[in-house]
Parts: sequence; C-alpha cells; structure tokens
Amino acid sequence: MVGLPRPVDDVGTGRAALRPFQSTLALIDLLVVVWATFGAQLLRFGVDGRMDVALSADSFALSYTVFSLVLATVWWLALRLHGVYDVHILGHGANEYRLIMGATLRVFAAVAMLAFALQVAVARGYILLALPAGLIGLWGARRVARTWLGSRRVDGDMSHDVLVAGDPFAVQQLIETFAAVPAAGYRVVGVCTTIDGHGLAGVPVLGSERDVGCVAIDLGVDVVACADVHSLGAGGLRRLGWALECSGIELVVSPGLTEIAGPRVLTRPVAGLPLLHVEAPSFSGPRLVLKSTIDWCGALALVVLFSPVLLAVAVLIKLGDGGPVFFRQERVGRDGEVFRMTKFRSMVVDAEARLASLQQERDDDVDRGVLFKLQHDPRITPLGRFIRRYSIDELPQLLDVLRGQMSLVGPRPPLPSEVSRYEEDVRRRLLVKPGMTGLWQVNGRSDLSWDESVRFDLYYVENWSVTQDLIILWRTLSAVVGKDGAY
Repeated sequence: MVGLPRPVDDVGTGRAALRPFQSTLALIDLLVVVWATFGAQLLRFGVDGRMDVALSADSFALSYTVFSLVLATVWWLALRLHGVYDVHILGHGANEYRLIMGATLRVFAAVAMLAFALQVAVARGYILLALPAGLIGLWGARRVARTWLGSRRVDGDMSHDVLVAGDPFAVQQLIETFAAVPAAGYRVVGVCTTIDGHGLAGVPVLGSERDVGCVAIDLGVDVVACADVHSLGAGGLRRLGWALECSGIELVVSPGLTEIAGPRVLTRPVAGLPLLHVEAPSFSGPRLVLKSTIDWCGALALVVLFSPVLLAVAVLIKLGDGGPVFFRQERVGRDGEVFRMTKFRSMVVDAEARLASLQQERDDDVDRGVLFKLQHDPRITPLGRFIRRYSIDELPQLLDVLRGQMSLVGPRPPLPSEVSRYEEDVRRRLLVKPGMTGLWQVNGRSDLSWDESVRFDLYYVENWSVTQDLIILWRTLSAVVGKDGAY
C-alpha cells in the first residue's frame, strides 16, 4: 500500500472539527429566534403586552413575554429536531434552507391551531412580524456561516476525510466531483481500486476494493464512498456495511445518476431491494403557476424599489453621448419563441457594426463555445463598465419579466445565432423561460466556459424548483456585490 501524503493523525478529524461549528450555529439560531419573537413583541405591544386565554368557562390574561419565551424555545427545539445542524447538510446544498423553512412553518402552523383550539387571542400583527423576521434572520445567519465554512473547507479544514472505493473510472469521476465542490466538505485522502500504481488523480491507492473496510478503519476516515457498487457486489457492499457498523465511519454510495437533483430521486424498497425511482422533469402544473406568480410580483416590487436607480442611469446614459438609453436585442425564449430583450445600453452606439472586426479576438483562455465575450471589450463605455460590473444594465429586463417573456430565474437568454449552432441536448435550455439570473450567474458568470455554462443551465432545466429559485435569488445578491465574472 502507498502511504498518505500527510500524517495519519490528520485523518478522520473532520467530524470532530465540526462540533464547535455546530454548537456556535445553534447558539446563533437561538439568538435569532429570540430576536424575532421578542422584537415582534416590543414593536407590537411593548414590554407589558398581554393576550386573553379562554379555557372552558374560565379566562385569564397571558403575558406576551411568557408567550415569546415559549415560542422561541419551541422554535429552536424544532430546528434541532428537523436536523438543521446535521453534519451531512452543513455548508452545501439547499437542504439547510428547506429544513429551516419547514421547521419554522410547522411551528407557526401549530401555534395557529392551538390558538384556535384553546381560544388564545394571539395578535396577527405579532405573527406577521415574528415569522418573516425569523426566517430572514435564520437564512441570513446561515448564509454567513456557510460562506465562512466554505472558505475554511477550500483551505482544507473542517472537511470529512473520505476513502473512495470502486472501478478506476468511477473513482476518478467521484474524486473530481468532490474536488470541484470543496464547500461540500468531502476531502479524498485515499482510494481502494484495482488499478496498480502510486496514485489516481493525485490521490494514493491504498489497496483493492476488498481491502476498503480494513483500510478505512486503520486510517480512521470519516466516510467511505463507494463509486461503483458493481465491483463489490451486493454481498460485498453488505459486508462492508457490517464491517463499518461500530467504527463510526459513514458509508455512502454513488448511484451514478449525474445531473439529477435529490427531489427527483425516490428510494422505494421492493422485497428488500432498494429501487431508485427517477421522476421526469416537470414543466407545467401548480409549481409553474407559483413560479409565474412569484416572477410577476417580484418583478413589480423590484421595479418600484429600483425606480430611482432606473431613472438616474437612464439620464446618465442619455447625457453621456446622446444615444438611445436602452439596447434591445432579439433573444430566444421558451420553446424557441423569439422576443426582444431590454437592457441599459452599456456600449458605444455603433457597437454592433464593430462586432465583426472583434470576433476573432480573444483576451483570455476560457472556451466560450458559441458565445462571444471579451473581458476588455473596447466598445464598452466608462459608465457601461460600471453598470455591467454591478449588473445594473440588466434591471430593464424586469419589464420583460412583467411581459411574461422572461423569468427572474432561469437559463441565460441566448441569441438566435447561438441557438442555430446548438447541439440537440443543449436545446433543452429552451424548455423553460430564460432568466435574469440563474445558476450560471451565481457560479462564475462570464468566467464560465461554454461547457460549464451549458451544464449549469441543463441542470436547472431538469431540476428547477421554487425553493431553488429563492436560493439563487439570494445568492445573486452576493454574486453581484462580489463582481466576479462581471464584464
């Protein structure tokens, strides 16, 4: 067996390193729910607010201070019971946010039902203040915590040490997947496979698949990841689970389903055999109606909110060179329907005429496929560079959302010339409305290669959900402030 590139004492410490983080996160959540409940009380009633409680023929007044204390305690315990501090979900994915929302809504639903059953006169204003304040506070605190944890994991700290087993090709893919998303917290320290040699993707080969149980226990890793269950067989996988049973080492299995999100995968046992049911993507129904409603209401609210910015930028563009304020360009929307997308003009007036002379130029090494993008495009005006950096030039697209031609979240709206060169699988981007923002926006923007852009868009099309849209909108704010990939 080949030795590890660092001391064995450093292996298997990921779960232990996360315990202080879990405790701190729980304390922060407790402070948030206390702030939400008592803040709502102070804003609505002050310190001495009381509510009427009727039990049978008797009635009495209950202090809102007591009620807020009980609600905060129950709310925090509900978060713990829903597993929001589970090490498996910390730092990556949407499950943290879903669990926080689920726990919060269940608590307030229970409060509403108990208030009705016990005839407790809970003020609606109190609930309308505490519920959104708590949700926003919990999500905001979790976002800050995830950012900090992600940065630590990028540096190699606070991650689960993983031993990967399986076929060499499958192992290679799993190693690359873990390496591509360090925020998920899986650090591969060794592999067990049939390949001979000193390493695979820079990771030492420590034995064959049959040795994985012994190697994992000897190293004291946190996780054993099976990249290919066929090489082990059903009996081998079962015996591996038995071998790890009392070791505290977690066993995970990659089913090999790429680009498919968890909500579409259901596990249903049949005669003791677990079957993975992969549901077809959904492009219609109540969820789509809800998404359309959120798009229209959200776009209308944002137009009102940013109306001073829209007016100021329009005036500055007009005063700059006297040219048109808006740049309208044909783009391809849902089902291939062409529409004219609206943006603030960020380039010189004759930018389209100068395009042909620039198309052969490249000022970086990013493979953009059918896209044309220059990091230092000479056609961009000084004001245009500023509004592009902060995505202000895209605010007029809110009008396209109100017209029903775009969505707040979706794939990047392509040009007809780009669509004409699409391969068949890339055309699936046209199954949903294009978006003002999307996975491409929060994962690199213009720094993405063509393949990466396509992968993010296709993943969104196949796995979109309202919850994911809300998370992308939240992440868009930090992406815009961060300015990475904006040019």
